[in-house]
Amino acid sequence: MGSRVEILNPGGYRSDGRKQYELRSMDITLGSTSSSSSTVVHDLQNAMAHPHPTAPDGRAHIAHGLTEATAQVFGPREAQMRRDAIHDRANINVQVVMLPFSGGASSRRRGRGDKRLLELAAAIKSTFEPVIQTGLYPRSQIDIIVEIHQQDGGVLQAAINAATLALVDAGVALYDQVVAVSAGLHSTAVLLDLTHYEENDCPHLTVGVMPRSGKVTLLNMESRLHVSRFEHVFSVACEAAKIIKGEMGNTIGQRTESLVSAMAQGEPTYGRTAAADDMMDEI
Repeated sequence: MGSRVEILNPGGYRSDGRKQYELRSMDITLGSTSSSSSTVVHDLQNAMAHPHPTAPDGRAHIAHGLTEATAQVFGPREAQMRRDAIHDRANINVQVVMLPFSGGASSRRRGRGDKRLLELAAAIKSTFEPVIQTGLYPRSQIDIIVEIHQQDGGVLQAAINAATLALVDAGVALYDQVVAVSAGLHSTAVLLDLTHYEENDCPHLTVGVMPRSGKVTLLNMESRLHVSRFEHVFSVACEAAKIIKGEMGNTIGQRTESLVSAMAQGEPTYGRTAAADDMMDEI
């Protein structure tokens, strides 16, 4: 059943006042802002056999409009269980949790075995497996925990972008950053960065792109899109990813500068930034 909200009016404006190719406002916070973690994160740590750490190695919070997500990275570190250790590379674990107050299509509490959460975790894991240089960390594990604080469309997009930033903040070696963006089709008009109402009414996809190489690590479609329109929607999404990459790059640059300044003054810093330093050459 379609939404009663007008997706695109005759003047070319969407329900939230944006033009068809306009992205939602972004707000990014990189690095740990508190020494304590939420109860949800502690529960996930226990479930994933974390021994203790209260502070993650990398953390990032991102908001695409009203959709907000936080990603935390623990590791690389020695695998906690022998069966999880892979002799020639790191094992990547991903957990996704939607907080009870996040809203969305259903306000019910989603447990760890919820199908939607498992699908999101699987998509994130498959996105980053070819991007993380796992061969540098044999017999270790990297845990990525993503919390969805608020959802108004583009949940997978926000989760992947937050995870990318958290991995950079943790100093995990990457072949390239991954930037995700959603796009859909309303009649013949391509829309970028869809809201919840737009996702309900429009066939859409989420693309994860490695901007430097142009390779695609994720193409997720939860609705049908005619093959004659697919190429145009896909190309527009890839171009939009470059804009998001610029915003993420600016935040990484500012974070690195603040850490360098703190180190010069002899202040303590949190999180490993080797990957952030490497990324500075690409910004």
